[in-house]
Amino acid sequence: MPQDAAWPEGVTIALIALGANTRSWAGGPELTLRAAVARLAAEGDVLLRQSAFYCTPCFPAGAGPDFVNAAAVLATRLGPEALLLRLHEIEAAFGRERIQRWGERSLDLDLLAWGDAVLPDARTQAAWRAMPLDEQMRLAPEELLLPHPRMAERAFVLIPLAEVAPEWLHPLTGETVAQMLAALPEAEKAAVRRL
Repeated sequence: MPQDAAWPEGVTIALIALGANTRSWAGGPELTLRAAVARLAAEGDVLLRQSAFYCTPCFPAGAGPDFVNAAAVLATRLGPEALLLRLHEIEAAFGRERIQRWGERSLDLDLLAWGDAVLPDARTQAAWRAMPLDEQMRLAPEELLLPHPRMAERAFVLIPLAEVAPEWLHPLTGETVAQMLAALPEAEKAAVRRL
């Protein structure tokens, strides 16, 4: 999504993926996401758009109950690391514990993109995007990777994101969100159901 000229200097557009598949103090996953969206909007940034909520199969299969997922577009003055820290603080406020990679979670807030930033660099990005699934499941990056290296593979990310930012352009692949979504197998897209 290009920088909007109407926004003051120092404001960047960020794309956020939201998910939950267990209860938090706010209630079940859908209520948790509603409360988390309100918290995002109350933290000094501007929530520009929010998608509908979607029920999606847990990934990987058998790792827990189905998720409720959504996406949001945020106008922020925070840098990418500071924004990620805020997202982690919001997750913790809803009881998120980072015990198991890709396990059950009361709240998951993923920073998908911060403007058109490529972090840490194109080469590292390419290596993470090409990583086989078994390695993805056991390795976690030690540094912030932007855009999120797995976003183009995940219907549960792209379907809600296509609702709020279909024309956002991946700075490395040159594909829009709509194009990435169109490239996914129909069976994967069909498994994501709007609530």
